[in-house]
Amino acid sequence: MAVDNEELRILTEWSRRLTQELQIRDVDVDVELLLELARKSAESVIHATAPITTFLVGYSAGYEAGAAGAGNKAPAEGAVSEAADIAFGLCEAARNEDPIPRQRD
Repeated sequence: MAVDNEELRILTEWSRRLTQELQIRDVDVDVELLLELARKSAESVIHATAPITTFLVGYSAGYEAGAAGAGNKAPAEGAVSEAADIAFGLCEAARNEDPIPRQRD
């Protein structure tokens, strides 16, 4: 999802304020990565998968970073990248097939 400079500034500021209020310390939100992931999932499956995909990527990254050690920023950034790569791969696969196979009766 392409955003202009003003939208990017607003999203970055919103992310900063939200992480402060949620007391999430030492995290840099890659707004452009999350927007691209949301766009890809919405295009590949259905529109409503965008927030679910970005939430689950963040959850997975947080879980992995927590397992690696609290307060260490490098594992968190690596975990986001790894989780996003998995989700991007799944989006690409969904473009080529039915993302949710239906059960046969």
